[in-house]
Amino acid sequence: MTPQLSVNAGRGPDGAAVLTAAGEIDMSNAGIFSSALADAVAGSDGEPLTVDLTGVEYLDSAGLAALLAHVERIELVVAPLLAPVLTIAGLADITTVRNGSPG
Repeated sequence: MTPQLSVNAGRGPDGAAVLTAAGEIDMSNAGIFSSALADAVAGSDGEPLTVDLTGVEYLDSAGLAALLAHVERIELVVAPLLAPVLTIAGLADITTVRNGSPG
């Protein structure tokens, strides 16, 4: 059974592009996440895309690879549970990672 994943692209209150993901991102659905991420980056008008992962409960190496492919064009907002994973993977060293609250 494929883990639940919800991915929605939109605009934040300031008009900046935001991609919001919730659920689990693993090898069974990382393609969906990667495609949505690529589309959102392309539609961000050259500005950094905020990727809101505060609702993500699990992220494996396939999800990390999707994020790494766009690291120069994204900023991440994560729940405290996910922050150590991004730090260990090195993403916190090469892109902005901010703490947020699950919403």
